[in-house]
Formats: sequence, structure tokens, C-alpha cells
Amino acid sequence: MASAAPDATEAGIEVLGAGGNAVDAAVASALALAVVHPNAGNLGGGGFAVIRSDGVVRTLDFRETAPAAATRDMFMEDLGQSASGGSLVGPLAAGVPGSPAGLYELHRRLGRLPWSRVVAPAVRLARDGFVVNRRLAWKLEGSKDLLSLFPETASVWLPEGEAPLAGTVIRLPVLARTLQAYSDRGPEAITIGEVARAIEAASSRHGGVLTAADLAEYRPVWREPIRFEAFGWEVASMGLPSSGGIILGQTLGLLERVGWADKARFGADRVHLLAEVWRRAYADRFQLGDPATSVAGWRDLLAEAWLDRRAADILIERATPSDEIFAWQPRGQEKDETTHLSVVDADGGAVALTTTLNGNFGCGLLVAEAGFLLNNEMDDFAARPGEPNQFGLIQGEANAVAPGKRMLSSMTPTIAWTKGRVMALGAPGGSRIPTGTAQVFLNVVVDGDELQAAVDRARVHHQWRPDVLWAEDDALSPETRAVLEQRGHTVMIGGGVGLVQVVVRGLDGVVEAVADPRGPGSAAVLRSSAKEKK
Repeated sequence: MASAAPDATEAGIEVLGAGGNAVDAAVASALALAVVHPNAGNLGGGGFAVIRSDGVVRTLDFRETAPAAATRDMFMEDLGQSASGGSLVGPLAAGVPGSPAGLYELHRRLGRLPWSRVVAPAVRLARDGFVVNRRLAWKLEGSKDLLSLFPETASVWLPEGEAPLAGTVIRLPVLARTLQAYSDRGPEAITIGEVARAIEAASSRHGGVLTAADLAEYRPVWREPIRFEAFGWEVASMGLPSSGGIILGQTLGLLERVGWADKARFGADRVHLLAEVWRRAYADRFQLGDPATSVAGWRDLLAEAWLDRRAADILIERATPSDEIFAWQPRGQEKDETTHLSVVDADGGAVALTTTLNGNFGCGLLVAEAGFLLNNEMDDFAARPGEPNQFGLIQGEANAVAPGKRMLSSMTPTIAWTKGRVMALGAPGGSRIPTGTAQVFLNVVVDGDELQAAVDRARVHHQWRPDVLWAEDDALSPETRAVLEQRGHTVMIGGGVGLVQVVVRGLDGVVEAVADPRGPGSAAVLRSSAKEKK
């Protein structure tokens, strides 16, 4: 399995070794991340899971929802600049957490081991302590301004006013107590009673509207997966309220139509076509939102006729200005911190699970009596429709704030399979999640890369607006960049495109797991399912 932290990967491997399946390992790893990866792992956020077991694909939506007191114009005066009223900082930015109910529901439906055995590694890490790695130390230091706004948070993560150094052992006794109660009683230990009241009190104290009633009423939702074929593989990904599966499906469907695989691998044509495909996919994202209110759905945007039409106006000789690309219309009319883990078990069962607080350390507020941070997912709504959020994404009315509504996401947990091979992959990275995930998939499936090379290769990104083609260092040769600029692309160098965690089970039953070197990730396999430990 592969995750964002060695302790979390070890938790998953431990559970697999105890006879657990991929779901058990995924939940154990996700809960460990809630301890050792607090900038993204969480009990105070939400996420999505794609699961394939016994040949059946399922998807679970445990995305946060807007509190009952949320209003459409709650961020109109201030788009996230103050601690009390922004869509980014402070508890007004927090959606109703979905992780406590979601992870429990995932295990209840598809897990094998007792619930207490799956939670045990996270309890142990919080109670006995873990070592701060360099990545977490760097994240804490870089987020001191946010974390110091709230005394509850600073007392835990900025002891004596300073971020812990790499190598420091951190113990989280309050979080350990919460996790033990979660182990004993399930999600009601967090969503009903003392912890729920503490969350409401903390939110109210700092100007938020999240209540214990919101927590009690939250429910995860099993949804129909997005299914499509691409380059000879069957693919399943997450549907709304995540846009990631739709963007991935459009990307792969359009690339097949424009002959992308036949172009020179590292030449300008391939990069150009990626950018042109993504302009169109992200333009269509403008119409997406909670499935109850979305203007478009995945069947609209992955329809053969629509993909044919989108492909028809892609020109190889020039870039199409993003101002000329319009979103899908009904017939008759013309952040960043997330974490992903992937697991494949010995039976071929697979889980791709992505969770998030949205920004690093969410809204910055730690609930002192519970030991965990709250998210700032309200910024994933179109706080001001037509204006960019923290990831630069332009969003439409379909994603406007409303009570109980689920905000649009870019998370792309994905499982693909063909002729006995199974692959689970996904990434954090805000708006760059779908594009990073797609490029690793293409490296493996189209170009036959070894798994580590497929993840290591430099990547590019385009998201319609702003009209910029971003490229990681070494993604483009000087000659390729020059050709792209001649065709009309504005190229900018810098910034990572996703942190992809991927696991593949081969025809011979051997499992290989790879963590992205761009991040703090960790990958490992049981020796019984691999030739060697990775």
C-alpha cells in the first residue's frame, strides 16, 4: 500500500498482516494519517473512496456538507481575509465533517476485521507518540501564522510558540482519548454527545455556525461510480460531488480521439494536446456541484457525442484561448492540502481513498476537547460565483453555498483493471489532482513505464482559467517550450502537479506500491504478496 506517511503505511500493512482486507487497511491508514499528518489527515474533514472487491465497484461519498445555518452570501463581504469571517480561516470556513461517519461506514459495509482492531494503530500512535518528519516540521513552521491565531491550536502544535523540529516525539493524549471512544462506540462518539458539543462551542466561540445538530444529522452516501474504458483498461472513479472522475474520464476519452498515444512521447504535440483537453474539461467543471443541484452530470460530460464535439475543435497547430472555450450547456442551449492512500490486497481487492481538510491544517482551529482540527471546505463552494478560489478555480452557480449542500471537489480516487491486473491510484493537490492522476495512468498504461518511473516523471497542468500551462521543473525541454509558446501557450515553470500514490497487482499476483517522491509518502507491501518490500 502507499500513503502520505510511513506510520500510516505501516498501520495499513499491520492490518493486512493480521488478516485484514484492503478496506481494513485503508481505514487503518486513514486514521493513522489523522494522527501523524494533521495538515491533511483528519477526523474533522471528509473525503471519497472507490472500492473494488469481488468484481464489484462501489464509491462512498463522505464529503463535508454546509451547516444548516450557511447562507448563499455568507462570504460575499470577505473572501477569506479575516479570522472571523473568511471562507479560509476560522470555523465559519468549516463544513460538517464527514470522516467519522464515512470511515466507519466503509468498514461496516466492506471490512473484515473487528472495528477495534482497525482503529488500534491510530490510538497507539496518538497515545505513545510518533516522530515528526521533516515534511511535517516544514508544514508547521510555514503555517505558524495560521496556527497561532487560535490558542487551542497553538497549545498543541506550537508548544512554547515554536513549531516542533524534525525528530521531535509528539504525543496527543486528547486525540488518543477521542480515537479510543471512536473505537468503542463508533461515530456517535464524535457526532453525538460531549465531543459534538465541544465542536459546537469551539465554532461558536470563534464566530462559526457549525452545531452539534449538524454533526448528528450528517450521513455518508454510497453513490454510483463513474465507469468508462480507456486505452484497453476498465476504469472506475468518483462521481459528483467530486469533479475528478469526470475530468479524468474526459481527459482519457478526448486523448484517444485526438491520437495522443501516437505522438512523440516527449514532444510538444503531446503536451499541447493535454493542455487543450484540460481547457475543455475544466471549462465543463464550471457547471458542476452537489449532484442534487449540478447543471451537468457525468453521463452528460462523458457522452460519446459530447466528447466527439469537444475533440473536433482541438487544433494541433495552435492553442485555443480559454476565453473561446465555453462550458457544457443543457440540450437546447449552446487547495490544497489533501491526502491520498491506495491499497490492493492479496485477493485483488482495491481501495483508492482520498481525504482532506482543504487547506493546510484546515481552518486552523483545533477543538481542544477532541484533539483534532476542523476543515475549511466552505472555500470549495463558489463563495463568489465567477471568481477564483484558493486554487484559482472559477466556479459557477451550481456550486453556490446552500445549507446541507456538498461542495464540489477535485479529488480523483481511481481504480483501473485489465486482464488480471489491478491499479489503485489518486493524489492530493487541489485542482491539480485530476491532471497528476491522469499523467501517471498514461505513463503506465500507454507508455509501459515501470511504476516508480511513472510516478517520478515530471508533469504539466492546465485548468482553463487562468489561461496558463504550468510545468514542473524538467517537464519541458527548451525546444518543446519554444514550440508551445509559438502555438500560443503561456508557459509557467514551478509547483508540483499532485502527489500520486499508486499500487498495482500484476498478472502473477505480485503487488507493487509506489509513493510520490514529491511528498512525504511511504509505500510498502507484505512479503507474501511481493518479491521484495518496496
